[in-house]
Amino acid sequence: MKALVLAGGSGTRFWPVSRRQRPKQLLSLEGGSSLLQATVERLAPLVDPSSVWVCTTEALSRQVQEQLPLVPENQILAEPAGRNTAPAIGWSLRSMPMDERDEVVVVLPADHRIEDHDAFRRTLETAERITREGDRVMTLGVQPVRPDTGYGYLELGRRLEPETGLRQVLRYKEKPDQATAERFVASGDYLWNAGIFLFRAKRLLELLEVHQPEIARGLEAIERRPEQIGDLYPSLPSISIDFGVMEHLDDVVTLPLDCGWSDLGSWDALAGILPRDANGNVTKGEVISVDCQDNLLYAEEGIVAALGIEGLVVVKTRDSVLVVPKDRTQEIRDIVAALEDNGLTPLL
Repeated sequence: MKALVLAGGSGTRFWPVSRRQRPKQLLSLEGGSSLLQATVERLAPLVDPSSVWVCTTEALSRQVQEQLPLVPENQILAEPAGRNTAPAIGWSLRSMPMDERDEVVVVLPADHRIEDHDAFRRTLETAERITREGDRVMTLGVQPVRPDTGYGYLELGRRLEPETGLRQVLRYKEKPDQATAERFVASGDYLWNAGIFLFRAKRLLELLEVHQPEIARGLEAIERRPEQIGDLYPSLPSISIDFGVMEHLDDVVTLPLDCGWSDLGSWDALAGILPRDANGNVTKGEVISVDCQDNLLYAEEGIVAALGIEGLVVVKTRDSVLVVPKDRTQEIRDIVAALEDNGLTPLL
């Protein structure tokens, strides 16, 4: 099995710690390995680093190489422009040697957190076998633990293998409102869409030719004339693999992941997984709190001192301080946009 790690995101919702030149996937938010390093490390022993490919940006490629010294340098691919996941995956698969394209590839985001690595590997091993034996297209869904409006969902169809939990995917569902999310979870027929896929590389490239012929023609031109990628790649249509390919298929299958998964999509999500003190506060770095409850207090540099606050995220870096209610951390992108509008791009 090969692995393709998508590591080109900007991580704006973790500003001010996450920056364009050091986004979320390169950070060690809990201490120890970065999210990118952890993504590759937990694949072992199913996938050796020599069988890992990483798709990132030109601006981040050197840092990715530094963080993943065991991944061959020529397998760290730098997109000249961001064109969403369908072109990124297609280009990465076409960058693999022709004789390796019959092998199963697992595609993973670089910035997700998984608590139970053994459970993840067991599911991945089963998924690889099913994908290989039936030439399947697989997406791994996460067993919901709550009705969450921040995730897309997979609607499940027929049960195909009771012993493994293999199910048909009927359709992809966009992020729902609260009432719809509650209905989804109560029914037992929905999984969170984790953005993890398995397929033979050759099969996915064939599906791109059918469902996204403009992308397929562009990637073929890049393969013939790689020296022109700087001109050709930015002209590719920008579309996700979900919309561009997966939603057109009626034979996608899924296995449920039950492994303590989180996409770590916000500071509030990080607060939900880190240890809390007796007052419900999550702290990292140099922090002093007095009469505070249910906060995330994060000091990358210097000290955060808080008195009498509740339900806030306070993050301090060398040059910035963020203060936001925990239930509004998904809106930090608005702060990033405001900084850009006010000409403060050095802070991004």
